[in-house]
Amino acid sequence: MLTGNAIADVPTSLQQMQLSFAPLVKKAGPAVVNIYAKRVVQEQTRIVSPFLNDPFFNQFFNAPEFGGPVRQRLEKSLGSGVIVGENGTIATNHHVIKDATDISVVLSDGREYTAQKLLDDPRTDLAILKIDVKGEKLPVLELADSDAVQVGDMVLAIGNPFGVGQTVTHGIVSGLARTDVGVSDYSFFIQTDAAINPGNSGGALIDMQGRLIGINSEIYSTSGGSVGIGFAIPANMVKTIIEAAQHGGTIHRAWTGMVGQPVTPDMVESLKLKNTQGSLTARVAKDSPADKAGIKPGDVILAINGKDVQDPIALKFRLAEVSIGSPITLHISRDGKVFDVTMTAAVAPENPPREETLVKGANPLAGAVIANISPAVTEEMGNLGSDAGVVIYKVQNGTAASLGLQRGDVIVSLNNNKINSVGQLLKTLHERTQQWQLQLRRSGQVITLNISG
Repeated sequence: MLTGNAIADVPTSLQQMQLSFAPLVKKAGPAVVNIYAKRVVQEQTRIVSPFLNDPFFNQFFNAPEFGGPVRQRLEKSLGSGVIVGENGTIATNHHVIKDATDISVVLSDGREYTAQKLLDDPRTDLAILKIDVKGEKLPVLELADSDAVQVGDMVLAIGNPFGVGQTVTHGIVSGLARTDVGVSDYSFFIQTDAAINPGNSGGALIDMQGRLIGINSEIYSTSGGSVGIGFAIPANMVKTIIEAAQHGGTIHRAWTGMVGQPVTPDMVESLKLKNTQGSLTARVAKDSPADKAGIKPGDVILAINGKDVQDPIALKFRLAEVSIGSPITLHISRDGKVFDVTMTAAVAPENPPREETLVKGANPLAGAVIANISPAVTEEMGNLGSDAGVVIYKVQNGTAASLGLQRGDVIVSLNNNKINSVGQLLKTLHERTQQWQLQLRRSGQVITLNISG
């Protein structure tokens, strides 16, 4: 104890001097691996024209159909992974192994294996790999309950930044439930100031018991390097994806039939709320679990299964943790009254069938894959702003790509014909015309395109 001008006692033993994370690293380090992914990239050379500076000619020479020969280039990427099953099951990020033709896993002791994908889920930015260790048991990281993590907890990040080899950095949890960042549909990140750099993706964020609390996913940076703001996917979400990989590799996400929107400050008084926390129910699908449970537009979801809901993204994340057939308890505010509603997690029905179709021919949608809108398609693609009709499921190439059409665009009408189904749209596209008028709904706005045939 310091009194007056007294000087603190000088440490007299190794135990008093030593503060080290070495025991934690020794425990957790062997369960973190390096991942090397190879992918073939198609590149098209462009024709060099003396008219390139002319805006009129430039629009043609920049078009894909005026490109030169297509060349293949082998691209390599580096990331990290975490052993979550002693039989060789590994969790990493989707973006680490995206489109990979070959995936290699290197253990901390230098042994190298070829990995197979068990499950690859872009929506959570998670992937589960498997290596054949021929019966040998590998070191595994235990998954912690990420909901028990608190701001201020000390953490270690383990990975392979910049390919320099396994590296450990330390810091604290500086934020929770970050929902306004991320490349996944289920943004609900743990924020940390432990240094995370390129190559750390897919690596481990561990607590002071050596348990996995998150998979390092991305960083906030203006330079490409760490600035003390990194994000990890919570272990509870990782657990859900691991379980899906172990049961056939198919992810069935809980569907309620609710479409939510944020509560804004100017809504607080009219909704009789204390603050902006919660997910405001904007729409409820007919005969959905939410509809059958009596949930109405205007209800504000405050919590699910006892866990607070900050906004619609947080609600979406919490629902993704629920198993199909499990009970869901929602804490709801309606016109100032607070009560609980119970429903059962269900699989979104695919009614009507999606009829996924690649559009061909000389028309504005050539190169787009279209599908009928159903609860299953809406759950998969996010809020489309419509319960029926036709959506652009993806854009491959062709006229659709050159017009800037995007995944998630809902086709409202074509040549003044309201579009209700894939079959109707294809029939309209086959009609000969010199002029096309296409109306799309994108992010709540209707866009009208006039295209010459």
